[in-house]
Amino acid sequence: MSHIAVERNRRRQMNEHLKGDQASIIGGVIEFIKELHQVLQSLESKKRRKSLSPSPGPSPRPLQLTSQPDTPFGLENFKELGACCNSSVADVEAKISGSNVILRIISRRIPGQIVKIINVLEKLSFEVLHLNISSMEETVLYSFVVKIGLECQLSVEELALEVQQSFRSDAVYANEI
Repeated sequence: MSHIAVERNRRRQMNEHLKGDQASIIGGVIEFIKELHQVLQSLESKKRRKSLSPSPGPSPRPLQLTSQPDTPFGLENFKELGACCNSSVADVEAKISGSNVILRIISRRIPGQIVKIINVLEKLSFEVLHLNISSMEETVLYSFVVKIGLECQLSVEELALEVQQSFRSDAVYANEI
């Protein structure tokens, strides 16, 4: 009888040890996948930056518009509105999702730029709900989820252009130096 109890105890300890090892392995795999995802985003943004034409100013272009371009953000009955505004300094993409806007910005790393972007958003009656920053070398990807304020009367193209304008002062300043 004691041999059976000892064997049960040994099996229980081995199972607990294996479960702990499996959990740590799975945790490591999850972290590795997250790192790979960030590297992929950074490489994609770097590829996009290299493929941009070096135009002097931003060039807004519509993306999957399902309504008139001057439709205010406050109207939520439309499926999805979106716009891109690209320049040699930054790519800005804005999409409406329900009562929120998903804003993605790819640019070179500029100290203090995130503060400028947030100031622009707040000035335009948006509230930042979520912000994710991914970077690799000199390229950075800012991903925002912002809540549309009641006072906001901008089209999605105007939002993308306003955010794009926050980069212009740095570009002009850098060229002057």
